[in-house]
Amino acid sequence: MIDREIKRCLGQMIKGVQIVAATDGELTRAYTSHWVTQVSFDEPIVLASVSPKHDTYPLMREQGWFTVSLLASDQISEGQYFSYPGHKFKYVAPEYIAFSDTGEPYVPNSIAWFRCEIFDRIERFDHDLFLATVETVSEGRLKAPPLLYSARHGWRVTGDNAREKGRSVRDELLARVAESEET
Repeated sequence: MIDREIKRCLGQMIKGVQIVAATDGELTRAYTSHWVTQVSFDEPIVLASVSPKHDTYPLMREQGWFTVSLLASDQISEGQYFSYPGHKFKYVAPEYIAFSDTGEPYVPNSIAWFRCEIFDRIERFDHDLFLATVETVSEGRLKAPPLLYSARHGWRVTGDNAREKGRSVRDELLARVAESEET
């Protein structure tokens, strides 16, 4: 069991919300995640943390690929629906999953979705880590604000820009470095 103070601190992290899905052509399963992240700049590689207890897990392992749909801030219903095992909602919302021309499951109207080919799996504790290469992408509503989640603060929407318009903190720091080198 995780220490309460550690859990409280980790719960402050806020991350984008995704729907991870897999299918074998007959059976399709999906779950809400905020534990998918890009892990490389030079290669399009993502890491997805998945519980072996989830009904999507065996499909991911057997098929060797999965899709990730990035949810927009107005897709709380989709995020909530897939945050519970599908059998609890008796799979009553088929409108939340569509299929590409080549059969990949994705969430309609999402910011973007992509297909990931698994190249490694690391078994650890209560979740396995799937490392995958992003093979195909489909742009959706790229300008829509993302849906965010924090274990401590719940569902959130991205807000205004953090930087002042026209101000570059990076340029200001580089100017300071240049000044310090001159003296």
